[in-house]
Amino acid sequence: MATETMQPGEKTHENTAFLERTFAEHQAPLTRYAARLLSDPDRARDVVQDTFVKLMAQPDGTLEGHVVEWLFTVCRHRALDVLRKEGRMKRFEEGEVERVTAADPRPGRELERDETQSAILQMIEHLPPNQQEVIRLKFQNGFSYKEISRITSLSVSNVGFLIHTAVARLRTEFAALRP
Repeated sequence: MATETMQPGEKTHENTAFLERTFAEHQAPLTRYAARLLSDPDRARDVVQDTFVKLMAQPDGTLEGHVVEWLFTVCRHRALDVLRKEGRMKRFEEGEVERVTAADPRPGRELERDETQSAILQMIEHLPPNQQEVIRLKFQNGFSYKEISRITSLSVSNVGFLIHTAVARLRTEFAALRP
């Protein structure tokens, strides 16, 4: 009954908690994703802010079960709108390396892992932009092929092909680095 007397735009306590939790969990991955698309962290933060503003405007319950996919799709579309507005599409900026570190009791192993990760990330940066995007959505953000398909508006088979081609190229290039 309380929802019938709510004013337009008014949010319930449950919805406010959902929005806060969603922002806390997904703001950083969305910002990384947008920064890669835009090659500019400041514009990326603006795009992510726009994305969350659009999320707040969604009626309660309309995104149940696919909120993360929706966030990445809206973020991608907004980033592409920004690039179109500027009249130029840029390649992902060279030299930006994202690192994920985990505790490892053997320092030599950690250094080797960091070097390997750095080499792989540099190789990813030399892939075509569409392959970079699907590789990052799959392995950095953990999306399924179907989710990537909906985010990028590519067919599931095209996503699979792009990932397969990129992984094969990365394997070949990485093997060439090892004696």
